[in-house]
Amino acid sequence: MGQRPVWKAAGVRWTAGWLVLVLWSAGLAQTAVQPRAIPALPPQQQVQPAPEVSAAQQAFSEVAAQLLGEYGGLSAVDRQALIREYQGRLDAVCQAQGPRCAADTAYPVIEAQLTALGDPHTFLQWPDEYQEFLSSALGGDRVQYGVKLADLDGERRLVTEVIPGSAAAQAGLRRGDVLLTLNGVAYTYRALTDAREASQAVRLGVDRQGQRLSVSLQAARTSAAELPRLSWVGERGRTALIRIPTFLAGGRVAVAVHRQVAWAQARGADGVVVDLRGNAGGSLLECDLAASAFVPRFERVSQSADGPQQMVVQGGQRRDDAQLIGAVPAPQLWRGPLAVLVDQSSASCAEFFAYEVQRAGVGQVVGEATAGVGNTATRVYAVTGGAGLQMTVLHYAKPGGVAYPVRVQPDLTVQSGEAFLRALAQGRDLTLEAGLQALRSQPRHGLASTDAAVGE
Repeated sequence: MGQRPVWKAAGVRWTAGWLVLVLWSAGLAQTAVQPRAIPALPPQQQVQPAPEVSAAQQAFSEVAAQLLGEYGGLSAVDRQALIREYQGRLDAVCQAQGPRCAADTAYPVIEAQLTALGDPHTFLQWPDEYQEFLSSALGGDRVQYGVKLADLDGERRLVTEVIPGSAAAQAGLRRGDVLLTLNGVAYTYRALTDAREASQAVRLGVDRQGQRLSVSLQAARTSAAELPRLSWVGERGRTALIRIPTFLAGGRVAVAVHRQVAWAQARGADGVVVDLRGNAGGSLLECDLAASAFVPRFERVSQSADGPQQMVVQGGQRRDDAQLIGAVPAPQLWRGPLAVLVDQSSASCAEFFAYEVQRAGVGQVVGEATAGVGNTATRVYAVTGGAGLQMTVLHYAKPGGVAYPVRVQPDLTVQSGEAFLRALAQGRDLTLEAGLQALRSQPRHGLASTDAAVGE
């Protein structure tokens, strides 16, 4: 059986990857071979049955077929030579097992092959990662606390986000809380995750801006989908804050964003802040349609193994080569002051969103330089044994050939290091404060409007 290697790359490897996910039909790419009828041969022409193929070989062959037929990234590596080399490595590790060689024996070989490809957007998702990805993409359930944590004083203990409706939300945890103890002893993140896996309730000692609290928490099975949410901030609470944690939410992100822009308009918001911090990407269609609530029109050219394709996004609709691909039912267009918050974990589709706002000049981007995967799109394929292959299938340019930037540089830089985290523990969000300041420097051109027109 293959042993899963420890991930050693710097930073965080998001389960859903750094991705812009191109969703076909039902939402995910499934590799399948359709059977076809084969006429029977006369007895004298009967052939011997093909040798039994191991699950390891099946998994490797599936990945190889996608690399040769569908890869649309920027790697210049000879993929045929790469497959031949790693086929030899698979043969060596499966030699003793023959047709009984398990799929997960192939996974380390496939990982090494994809690393050698030199495209950080293309990698293998092991079965647990793939299942978590499916839950996020399709809106399934999983056992979770519903809280996101950042490192502070050597442990992941600072609450940066609480998912509405989750166990953490019901327990009363808030953004900025610091976890100090767990069941009466010094808190460790490992102890917290062990309790979740064992379905055990824990009692947390929490510091909330100098006040000591005790919170009871137990993981619960709740929706993995994280939808955009609207809150009110700023002076007199008149600025709309639209938090978009992901563009993976079962096809409901863009509709929610347009609805929240309508709500902001109805309440007379004096500005909108869109928070894309920590957003690792998702569905390109959801991202484009959401961005159309703020950018009147934008275009791009995608380049895949099948050739170029022209995309036009306007008025809550996207057309690819003039064909309607998707639309929101009640499109809005915000015309007032706008700020988009990003950090070094804002990746792929989140980078597209921020770039389109910045390029159109309809708002300011505030925060840190983004992750640096803002010029490609990936598709996820099922692999034998329960794994998934995330692979680059497209790269992008503007009409005229200007390539999309690898990362987005903010108009106003705010670092999110230790000083930011300690300020958050004291109830201050320095990036949000800078975003609100950016709004005050922008002219008030008008309010949101319903805008259903689509350019051809």
